[in-house]
Amino acid sequence: MKNSSLSVVILIAVAVAAYFVAAAVAPLQPLYLSIAVIVGGAIVLLSSNGATSDEQPASSSTNESSDGMETQTLYVGNLPYRANESAIRKLFSDYGQVVSVRLLKDKQTGKRRGFGFVEMAAKDAPKAVEALNEQEFQQRTLKVREANERKEA
Repeated sequence: MKNSSLSVVILIAVAVAAYFVAAAVAPLQPLYLSIAVIVGGAIVLLSSNGATSDEQPASSSTNESSDGMETQTLYVGNLPYRANESAIRKLFSDYGQVVSVRLLKDKQTGKRRGFGFVEMAAKDAPKAVEALNEQEFQQRTLKVREANERKEA
């Protein structure tokens, strides 16, 4: 039993050391570094910013595009399953500059899930929300609003 306890202590020490190395290297990396530590059968996910996975910072729905333009991400729900990115881009471009369109798909089936996100110029986003929310598109009533901040799993 004593060897088992010593093994757990060594495992935790190695994990903590690896965590601090990851924290030191993280500013040099474009992505967050995370370490999964198994302690007594429970998995604890530590990120390089010192937060556990439940405490990850949320990303704002207002961002800046690569050309320096401030952008806003909009949630678009109740989309027809046959709608594609180009049709949504065309619909929203009537109200301002569209930066990107992402329509989510089910990972297992590959079928569209009926909602997505449109990133557009922040100055144009309120106009698009006002014009398109509760409007009919391909026999479906759209739900358009500012996207909530992302919550990491």
